This record gives sequence, C-alpha cells and structure tokens, in this order.
Amino acid sequence: MYKRVLIKLSGEVMCGEGERGFDRKNVEFLVRQLAQVVEYGVNVGIVIGAGNIFRGEELIDLPHSLADQIGMLGTVINALYLKGILQRVGMKCVVVSQISSLPSIRPIHYDDINLYFDAGYVVIFAGGTSNPFFTTDTAAALRAVEMGAELLIKATKVDGVYDSDPRKNRDAKKFERLSYRDAIKLGLKVMDTEAFSICGRYKLPIVVLNFFEDGALLRAVKGEPVGSYISPE
Repeated sequence: MYKRVLIKLSGEVMCGEGERGFDRKNVEFLVRQLAQVVEYGVNVGIVIGAGNIFRGEELIDLPHSLADQIGMLGTVINALYLKGILQRVGMKCVVVSQISSLPSIRPIHYDDINLYFDAGYVVIFAGGTSNPFFTTDTAAALRAVEMGAELLIKATKVDGVYDSDPRKNRDAKKFERLSYRDAIKLGLKVMDTEAFSICGRYKLPIVVLNFFEDGALLRAVKGEPVGSYISPE
C-alpha cells in the first residue's frame, strides 16, 4: 500500500471522452473513485488538466506563452469545481496554486501541504508549474515530488502503456512493466521527457491506468497489478 500518492487526471474525467464541460454522471463517477482511495487512508494530491474546457489546437494561433497561461487558468477552473463537488459529499479539500489569489485558493507552502494531509484534506494543485512552456505531466511530476508522494498515478482513457495506439491497432502490445529509460528510448508517448527526468531524479514510480475502470485507482494505491508500472530503473 502507498500512503501518499499524486493522481494526474485529464480534464476529460469531468465530461467523458471527446466531450466538453461538466457531465453529472462522469463527475459522480470521479467522486466515487477518489472517495474509495481517501477512505482507504491514503493522502491524495491531484493535478487536473483542462481538456474539458478547450483543446490545445484551439489556441494554436496564439503565442505559445499566452496559450499555456490560458491552459493554466483552465486547470484552476477545474480545480475549484472539483473542490466544490468533493466538499458537497463531505470530503475535505483544499486548492493550492502559485498563479491565483482567489479567496478559495491558498498559496503553495511545503509545510502547509503536510499539515493539510495530516488533517485529512485532499490537496489539488492548480495552475501547472506556474510557468508557461511546461505540460501538466511535468506539473504532476513536480508536485508529486514536492508533496513527498510515493507514487504518481497517471489516470488516462487507456488501460496502460502500449507500443502503439490500441484503439487503432488491434495488435498493439501492452507493457506491464518498463523503465523510464525504455519508455524514452522506444518513443512511447506516456509523459514528456521533463516529467520523466523529475521522476527519475527522485526515484518516483509511475502507474498508468484507465481511470474509467471502476476501482482501478484503489487497486493502484493498494499496490495491486493494474495498468502499466514504470520504474526509475
């Protein structure tokens, strides 16, 4: 069992694959999955994307720095929404960010993060790394290290890492276990190189799993085989 984990969620968990906005059924499913993990006694940090609000290609005509800042603000919107729905069902939650000083958002201080976990709060990290030119994968790796996570879970719409897109290639091979070095060498688009570099430096393992599989998150924090396990070695 892992005692402290960072869960990287795509914005699509709010709306369903290929959809936009916030869908009640998907949001309720998200709450159930997170509640299972929290009730098991695990400290949970979350980084969430903004794909349910807009896609990167919609901002392609803007300077990269501006597009990234808009994306970071999108993650703040999702973080506040997630905070609201978790609190509605009785789960304690706090949003922390370096890019927003809204009344419901607190600045990131390492000592405070530990206090939040000790008090049973879910901690949502909003606003990416607080700098443009970095992905939410890199933000997830950075925040995982900052909070002292023992595992980074990348919750996607695919049940692990494959050598090609399993939705397009029926013969795609799934990797049950692999190393960061192998993932980079094989050009597998799991996480970007910066994220792998941070995780490798601090020996942080990653599990890639299908978020939409009921109970997958709980199985991962229990240390049970699920998805693909990526190790530093």
